[in-house]
Amino acid sequence: MEKKETALEAVRLLEQEYPDALCSLTYTDPLQLLIATRLAAQCTDQRVNMVTPALFARFPDVQSFAQADAEEVEPYIHSCGFYKVKSRDIVAMCRMLLAEYNGTVPDTVEELTKLPGIGRKTANLIVGDIYGKPAVVVDTHCIRITARLGLHTSKDAAKIETILRELLPPEKSNDFCHRLVLHGRAVCQARKPRCEQCCLKEICSYS
Repeated sequence: MEKKETALEAVRLLEQEYPDALCSLTYTDPLQLLIATRLAAQCTDQRVNMVTPALFARFPDVQSFAQADAEEVEPYIHSCGFYKVKSRDIVAMCRMLLAEYNGTVPDTVEELTKLPGIGRKTANLIVGDIYGKPAVVVDTHCIRITARLGLHTSKDAAKIETILRELLPPEKSNDFCHRLVLHGRAVCQARKPRCEQCCLKEICSYS
């Protein structure tokens, strides 16, 4: 099976297995998703969802974050790890949003990645989930599962993004990445993949 065929079949099978392809981070506006995704770096989405209600109650908008000192943000996100760096990034990105984007979260990967602490993974998530544009969110689940499917042999997230953009239907790519997260947590785990339970086993090189 060619890589393009494998990718299309993986899209179809994951759609059947996980009809609801939803982001697991809780948010109510673009800024909240941007911040939650920054917090999720090297931290679980579950943990982020535990800390963001108090964080967003204290800092409800871009202005309140921009006016804060990083030290004021730290106690709210301490349990997410790397809290000092994340606090600095959050305050700095909100100041930049006000100064250069009139307080609005940009809608392109190119502009989003200019913000402090925002890489292509986060930028793609915002572009896909908030603005409904084709996006490929290359996280650890995406890297692992698409490699096991034989779609690439790379460890470089930017290269994998380029490869997947060529293989996936643009209108399905964002939801496909969400489904990879769900599948990676439930079945195709890093250490002990449950291949016998996997909906992708017939097309997977690893199994």
